Amino acid sequence: MKFTVGTRNESTREAWLTQALKQIPAGSRILDAGAGQLRHKNLCSHLDYLSQDFAQYDGRGDGSGLQTGSWDQSKIDIVSDIISIPEPDESFDAVMCVEVLEHLPNPLLALQEFSRLLRQGGHLVVTAPFCSLTHFAPYHFCTGFNRYFYETHLPQFGFSIVDFQENGNFFEFLAQELRRSPLICKRYAGSTPRLWEKAALYLLTAMLERMSRKDTGSSELLNFGCHVRAVKN
Repeated sequence: MKFTVGTRNESTREAWLTQALKQIPAGSRILDAGAGQLRHKNLCSHLDYLSQDFAQYDGRGDGSGLQTGSWDQSKIDIVSDIISIPEPDESFDAVMCVEVLEHLPNPLLALQEFSRLLRQGGHLVVTAPFCSLTHFAPYHFCTGFNRYFYETHLPQFGFSIVDFQENGNFFEFLAQELRRSPLICKRYAGSTPRLWEKAALYLLTAMLERMSRKDTGSSELLNFGCHVRAVKN
């Protein structure tokens, strides 16, 4: 039997992003802050798209945790610190920042900069992990953010939240990491699960699938990440 629990983190985020970006009027000027390899440029075909990144990550990092191996940032429009982007005040209709906040030493300064760059009524589209493993090190400064981070700080920078979603739940998150465990065992313990241990993983996954279907709100304890769309007042 094939289970889907723990496999929907990325697909759910991408679906939400697609819909969130459709809410931004055609022709609007959007900044993709921390754009990396411009993965979401294709979702902005109706917008005037501009990308920004500090362009220092090379795919290898310091070798710790999860790395990509390669990373091409040759097509970035603006190479700068995300907290000091060389664009005038109120020069964008929208700012998108996808899975970036955990890679910033001070994410609050980034939110402040986004507020500076956005016109009144402008859209801020943000996603970031609730909990994450070490990745892109040494540029990984926080494991994640919960709803209270956004509810506290976005209003301080002049934003009103218009859409907020928690991606996944406690059971989905555990299942995701169970699926990852054979690779982690091999890398950090020099061994892979034995036959009976694989059977145990299968049974645990089956339980998590059943519990996720019955879930009534465990995302408040743990989830993949938060998806936020806010408007500048």
